[in-house]
Amino acid sequence: MAPRTALRKHSRGRNYKAEFASCRLEAVPLEFGDYHPLKPITVTESKTKKVSRKGSTSSTSSSSSSSVVDPLSSVLDGTDPLSMFAATADPAAPDSSRKRRDRDENSIVGSDFEPWASKRGEILARYTTTEKLSINLFMGSEKGKATATSAMSEKVRTRLEELDDFEEGSQKELLNLTQQDYVNRIEELNQSLKDAWASDQKVKALKIVIQCSKLLSDTSVIQFYPSKFVLITDILDTFGKLVYERIFSMCVDNRSVLPDHFSPENVNDTAKETCLNWFFKIASIRELIPRFYVEASILKCNKFLSKTGISECLPRLTCMIRGIGDPLVSVYARAYLCRVGMEVAPHLKESLNKNFFDFLLTFKQIHGDTVQNQLVVQGVELPSYLPLYSPAMDWIFQCISYHAPEALLTEMMERCKKLGNNALLLNSVMSAFRAEFIATRSMDFIGMIKECDESGFPKDYVNCAEVWVEYTCKHFTKREVNTVLADVIKHMTPDRAFEDSYPQLQSIIKKVIAHFHDFSVLFSVEKFLPFLDMFQKESVRVEVCKCIMEVFIKHQQEPTKDPVILNALLHVCKTMHDSVNALTLEDEKRMLAYLINGFIKMVSFGRDFEQQLSFYVEARSMFCNLEPVLVQLIHSVNRLAMETRKVMKGNHSRKTAAFVRACVAYCFITIPSLVGIFTRLNLYLHSGQVALANQCLSQADAFFKAAISLIPEVPKMINIDGKMRPSESFLLEFLCNFFSTLLIVPDHPEHGVLFLVRELLNVIQDYTWEDNSDDKIRIYTCVLHLLSAMSQETYLYHIDKVDSNDSLYGGDTKFLAENNKLCETVMAQILEHLKTLAKDEALKRQSSLGLSFFNSILAHGDLRNNRLNQLSVNLWHLAQRHGCADTRTMVKTLEYIKKRSKHPDMGHLTELALRLPLQTRT
Repeated sequence: MAPRTALRKHSRGRNYKAEFASCRLEAVPLEFGDYHPLKPITVTESKTKKVSRKGSTSSTSSSSSSSVVDPLSSVLDGTDPLSMFAATADPAAPDSSRKRRDRDENSIVGSDFEPWASKRGEILARYTTTEKLSINLFMGSEKGKATATSAMSEKVRTRLEELDDFEEGSQKELLNLTQQDYVNRIEELNQSLKDAWASDQKVKALKIVIQCSKLLSDTSVIQFYPSKFVLITDILDTFGKLVYERIFSMCVDNRSVLPDHFSPENVNDTAKETCLNWFFKIASIRELIPRFYVEASILKCNKFLSKTGISECLPRLTCMIRGIGDPLVSVYARAYLCRVGMEVAPHLKESLNKNFFDFLLTFKQIHGDTVQNQLVVQGVELPSYLPLYSPAMDWIFQCISYHAPEALLTEMMERCKKLGNNALLLNSVMSAFRAEFIATRSMDFIGMIKECDESGFPKDYVNCAEVWVEYTCKHFTKREVNTVLADVIKHMTPDRAFEDSYPQLQSIIKKVIAHFHDFSVLFSVEKFLPFLDMFQKESVRVEVCKCIMEVFIKHQQEPTKDPVILNALLHVCKTMHDSVNALTLEDEKRMLAYLINGFIKMVSFGRDFEQQLSFYVEARSMFCNLEPVLVQLIHSVNRLAMETRKVMKGNHSRKTAAFVRACVAYCFITIPSLVGIFTRLNLYLHSGQVALANQCLSQADAFFKAAISLIPEVPKMINIDGKMRPSESFLLEFLCNFFSTLLIVPDHPEHGVLFLVRELLNVIQDYTWEDNSDDKIRIYTCVLHLLSAMSQETYLYHIDKVDSNDSLYGGDTKFLAENNKLCETVMAQILEHLKTLAKDEALKRQSSLGLSFFNSILAHGDLRNNRLNQLSVNLWHLAQRHGCADTRTMVKTLEYIKKRSKHPDMGHLTELALRLPLQTRT
């Protein structure tokens, strides 16, 4: 032992087992029932409800509970603030917030009734136009201002004159408006209405509403009419609300408030007179359409006049619609009447039904000469015209079918038959009535659909198939699904019809994969892959493939080797991979790589490792353009080699040894194709470790040499998540990991002692480091730690069945001498660097590095060596020389040295401690 100690000039001898033992935490026996941090909290509940705000607790509880209680709840004595608030409320008090005023139980529709608001957005999005539109804007009048102070009778007469003036042309027509311009103008009118009302210009507000209502008689751009109806009726709704709230506010005085469910007897004379005045003004409107719409908008105000006002007005307004000649304008007027009727009096179903039956009587007008001539003038085909009726008809049917008896459906079906089973009517009927009513008559409806006239409302095949495929997937087997897919292919392939129906075809695929989570069954559907081939447009094809892979990753629970699944998904993944080009965004590449990697991870051939490697070889050739996929393949092959080692328990046969060498070769030839330099460095290191674990020593050397030769190519800045960052910190981290591996790498018999360490030191020496950087010295410090560990009789860790240098050299003097030479060389480099920091701006760095080097010598050096002992004292003084050292750290370090000096064989540290003074900054 003495000769070896003498040769170990710099490194102290280490007894790793003893050091581990001394560093362990002291074991303290824990008796059952003692406190444990994971033990449930037990809270003692006091009978006293008073809680101290100062945090004091009472220990005089006469009863306690061992149940687990939330400490926050216990502070509140089991009652949270919201519960306390609710407890103070009078349970008998009526909850007025849940009732809207002016609505009794008979005039409220339930939550099962779909409101108009949920339909308006869809209508605006669907019915658009590129044609130019026109609109009439109200220009205003000065007559109202001139008579502001006149008598009441004069005011009424003047207002009537103003209405006449408005109808005679106080307007301006704007032409050649785009759809967006038109929408903007309507919004301006809506705001003008609110502004006029707020400034007490009621006549102006009425003029704006009349003007807007007139626009609903214009069908010059017929495709836009449903959207125009939505926009205009928004203004009418605003007007109706303003008028109602105005009259309601007049019923409130200092002594009484109008109850929620008021009757006309509760309304004062002033409010009634104002209400009548509004109806008289509206009755004086000359044109039918604005008169109808404006009166319908304030239909609710009849409640102020009489109990039967609404029930009397609805039939009259229904009859008024008969005077509208255009069937499209007429059906939307009926839809608006149903809207306001359902809002204020949904119980008056007779009036709503009469409204609908009137429409059926005039339904044949759609095919009359007047409408046909209008369509010819506008260049609109019947298939484009008839869908314009759908929003109005669907709403009317929804209103009359709400809580309607089954007999009404029977009557509707009979009327549809009399009208030749019109497809438009049938579609609305089936959409509106309850599903169970339709289901019991499904065969009757099928017969009616078969016999219906589809001219102008054609039966769309692909839309039907889109719906039926979901039904088939839910209730039938793959055989029936295959039949449906085959039929779709048959219909959509001629004349490349599929190019116009990609959204529907995508929907079909999504519905199929949503119901078939067993992919062996899915891909055994004969027509599934031919169906995919219809997606000829690359962007759509890739989206479909992504959907398939997302479902596979989500639902595939067990690894698979099913050839049907593998072949199909390789085709799907290849499609995604081949879409990558120079213009593909990085986020898209990451998503595609994630999906492909998810597939690769789920492929397992069990103990057939050769077949597994063959799959990885094929995958590498197919997915060479996505770096994350190649990285995943390298990791998978390395794991395959380690699984082989595990199966053989580290004792490779000739066959398994050849196999793991094939795995190693796979990684070695794949890594250079990667772009990311730190990705390559880390994979070289990781693969070298795997090779070493499988006793492939020469292959491990090749990996480590490749990593060393790659270090000079590390750029100063690297891209991290789109941002350029300095690379030195990443390089430092890699090299520290590399040194930890080099400890157990045995030297090659044909090369010199520590040849890999020497090559690495040469590369570090020649590397161009950043100015004002100390990373090179930190790396050299790590090298000293490595050399210290290499000089031990037994290394800290080993790889099974691999003889490291401690076994190969067995304490050979030449090996230790070479180790010491390297230590001296590295230490000289560190000291040289410390000298260069003797500048004002670098003194703090010099102090920090000096103390760090001191601690390294203290931890790993043999301080019985006089030269090393003196060097440590010099470093201690250097760290404090310019008052830049952290005094607290210096004090703790000195205390540690004194503590260590009391250990056996550490007495020499006592003398060292005496030579390490603590200097003040004074």
